[in-house]
Amino acid sequence: MKKHIHVAVGVIENSTNEILLAKRHAHLHQGGKWEFPGGKVEAGETTSQALIRELKEEVDLTVLNTTALMQVQHDYGDKQVLLDIHWVKDFTGTAKGVEGQIVKWVAKQELTQFDFPEANKAIVAKILAP
Repeated sequence: MKKHIHVAVGVIENSTNEILLAKRHAHLHQGGKWEFPGGKVEAGETTSQALIRELKEEVDLTVLNTTALMQVQHDYGDKQVLLDIHWVKDFTGTAKGVEGQIVKWVAKQELTQFDFPEANKAIVAKILAP
């Protein structure tokens, strides 16, 4: 039986229109690839609540507001993910990899140069769409 995972994902955009990326640890599913920060939605949480919690835990940002962007469903074979993606433009703090992961602000047009998990490619396309 496949695992089904509901994930809240943040497309975090700073005041200079750069997007925050985090590199997945090598031992994790899709390890070594870049991703938009976020994490699993826990029972009883809205996607926005989960995202606010996860972004504080993962990259030490205090999110004040999120806006729904899109959903992506993807089957990796060993697990299925439902990504609930939100724009995050209203936050405070300085991003850092709280769990030891590399984090990096990148210009939108540079996103295509990064190796993302398959499910994240639709997010990149949406960000770059006119």
